[in-house]
Amino acid sequence: MTNTLFKPKNLFMILLGNCILALAIVMFILPNNLMSGGTTGLALIAEHYFHIPMSPFLFTFNTLTFLAGLFFLGKTFALTTLISTFFYPVIFSILQKIPVLKTFTDDKLLASIFAGLLIGFSIGLVIRSGASTGGMDIPPLILKKVLGLPVSVMLYVFDFLILLGQVLFADKELVLYGILCVLISSIVIDKLLVIGTTQTQVKIISKKFPEINEAITQRLDRGSTLIHAQTGYLKEEQDMILTVISNRELNQLNQIVTTIDPNAFMIINRINEVKGKGFTLPKKSQEYKC
Repeated sequence: MTNTLFKPKNLFMILLGNCILALAIVMFILPNNLMSGGTTGLALIAEHYFHIPMSPFLFTFNTLTFLAGLFFLGKTFALTTLISTFFYPVIFSILQKIPVLKTFTDDKLLASIFAGLLIGFSIGLVIRSGASTGGMDIPPLILKKVLGLPVSVMLYVFDFLILLGQVLFADKELVLYGILCVLISSIVIDKLLVIGTTQTQVKIISKKFPEINEAITQRLDRGSTLIHAQTGYLKEEQDMILTVISNRELNQLNQIVTTIDPNAFMIINRINEVKGKGFTLPKKSQEYKC
């Protein structure tokens, strides 16, 4: 994993993701006093109650969580978060000194929407590169390892507590904008993580399954699996074809099947990710088909 992490492309994506994240905070969150979860939300609380500047707080907190991750989660994890842990506070501090970024918009709705889009996009980039943004990503992972608590649940719990801490000094309307921002960023992260990895799974039931199966392997160069099945009404024994294809190949497969057997029964599902030959590994047409 570490070899993949330090490839130039992945390093660039991690640095770019951190830059976009810092840009979103400086351009939209801070100028409009919007609420935020994660480490940025904690920094806002520290700045309000204890008058601690955000940049030093981010650097200190990220360093402490990094050390905690190193102790509890090991060296491999530490390497994946090292870049974000130390680069983000630096780029954040630099962008804070550019006045024009702080006057981009005073429309809180627009700021919430674009902050959510940029935050989600930036975090998604970092995660797709095999790294972590550090900070508040780390405590839930530690609790998962030590106490067995679900990571997703603990992330929501921490974000809720951080938002609750800001409710005490933020305008009630800003609370709603903050929730909108968090929701948008969560949706963008989910979508970004599956871009380029979604495929289509097709199950085909037909009495002409040998011809259809051969067409799939020969004309689409895709693997297939024959699954023994029995029809529910007539109790007839026959094989069902299971294959996974790219989204662009679906129309071609549909034409192949309907040409061979217009009465064929097809079940089509969208799946998030596929690993193996023809997808994450090179095709070898004459070798084992899925």
